[in-house]
Amino acid sequence: MDAALIRDAFVATRRLPGAYLGQHAEDQRLVGGGHLHDGTVARALGIAGRSTVAEEVIIARDIALARITGGRYHVLHLSSAEGVALVRNANAAGIHVTAEGTPQHLTLTDERLRGGDALFKMNPPLRSADHMSALRSGLVDHTIDAIATDHAPHLTEDKARPIVVAPPGMTGLETAMAAINTELVVPGILSLSDLVAAFTWRPAAIAGLATHGHGGPIRVGAGANLTVFDPTATWMVDPSRLGSKGHNNPYRGRVLQGRVRHSVLRGVPTAIDAGATR
Repeated sequence: MDAALIRDAFVATRRLPGAYLGQHAEDQRLVGGGHLHDGTVARALGIAGRSTVAEEVIIARDIALARITGGRYHVLHLSSAEGVALVRNANAAGIHVTAEGTPQHLTLTDERLRGGDALFKMNPPLRSADHMSALRSGLVDHTIDAIATDHAPHLTEDKARPIVVAPPGMTGLETAMAAINTELVVPGILSLSDLVAAFTWRPAAIAGLATHGHGGPIRVGAGANLTVFDPTATWMVDPSRLGSKGHNNPYRGRVLQGRVRHSVLRGVPTAIDAGATR
């Protein structure tokens, strides 16, 4: 919340090759007591909302600080149309700003919370359809560089509590690519190549991981880091069969298209349970 501290952090990161500053962009004073997106659903439930202004003012401030310091700024889990517009304009002005979106904010809206199920409570909160549409447009035109899960497992009994006391977050590592493939690639909103890029070489480039073998080309004789993904396989999400000990996955019971078959880490293959494939 301290702009001078963030300015000094940008200056400090300039002395570290490849370093950048990324943070949860939200003014804590503007969301105090809020639990859901400040919209029709929150009002219908009588629950205090969290305005997109809280995200907007922090992103605007940090873009300005990145501009005057020459620092690199990465926006974590972008959730609002206003935030997308700020990042897009910063890129056009030549300011070094990158951003990520989450599978949940790109595929789900706050309408899922009308029934009071805290499984869909996130931070930042799921927003209305117009914000989701803006995020999708930002992903398509590469304003949003990467997709990151913001993976947050919780005990089942904690997520079963009322919205105002349940913790925010969801598990997402094993459903991320399938959710985006189902909701954006299959309908033709996003290309399969952009899906792959947003999960692989683009985030690796932001984090400077290419020298560690992530996001780089596959070469004969080199230890490969890769994922084998079948974009045509369909499967029903059963959290009890996923690897995470947390079962708070909002896609539970849904049939998704796209399945990770296995991964390879430094040349060593890892088997993935494909038993849920239909």
